[in-house]
Amino acid sequence: MAAAEEEALCSFVRPLEKRDGTVLRLQQYGSGGVGCVVWDAAIVLAKYLETQHFSGAIAGTHVLRERSVLELGAGTGAVGLMAASLGADVIVTDLEELQDLLKLNIKMNEHLITGSVQAKVLKWGEERKDCFSPPDYILMADCIYYEESLEPLLKTLKDLSGPKTCIICCYEQRTMGKNPEIERKYFEKFHYGGHTTLLKIQTTRLSVEVLHSSHMIIHLFFLYYNSLVMVFNPFRKSS
Repeated sequence: MAAAEEEALCSFVRPLEKRDGTVLRLQQYGSGGVGCVVWDAAIVLAKYLETQHFSGAIAGTHVLRERSVLELGAGTGAVGLMAASLGADVIVTDLEELQDLLKLNIKMNEHLITGSVQAKVLKWGEERKDCFSPPDYILMADCIYYEESLEPLLKTLKDLSGPKTCIICCYEQRTMGKNPEIERKYFEKFHYGGHTTLLKIQTTRLSVEVLHSSHMIIHLFFLYYNSLVMVFNPFRKSS
């Protein structure tokens, strides 16, 4: 197989169409780890940022405009780039080995950015308070799947959250192996470690326009680490 053909098979772009008709283009790699592809939970969270829940008080404005946003475990940067295209000032973070991919996707979509966006290295659990101020929002998609990462992730969330930081966590519910137990442990640790209460609210379903699998379940949570309310917001695809 020619080198060019092999590269084409290992590298492909996923389009993410916005409501205004413009398209974010997200470079992916067929090899290199879980952070090199766009996962469905990232698509759901990115599309959620465009819904009426984030409409500004003035027609045509957006809640994220001029707000500070930090994305954890950004991978390709899909969610952070959507936020930046909606006017937010975004820092997308992940491990050192994903920085080139993040910077490439920032470059590919810079014409759509109406806020700002930059990529930084962040390893969960490490002391990095000096590099990040508490943001208005922390966004994370499909970050709950490795048991060994739970404590470092929770430490990072606690370290980087301020009194007014809203954490939006979106993930695909997985029922195989240890996944249900990992999910339970994460929210149990968050709930008791953050001294939060749980409030369930009714919301609309995102489902049909963003996912194709009839049996996939995506959950979306609003978490407030340093306040008294944690809002649970589930999304399930219609059959």
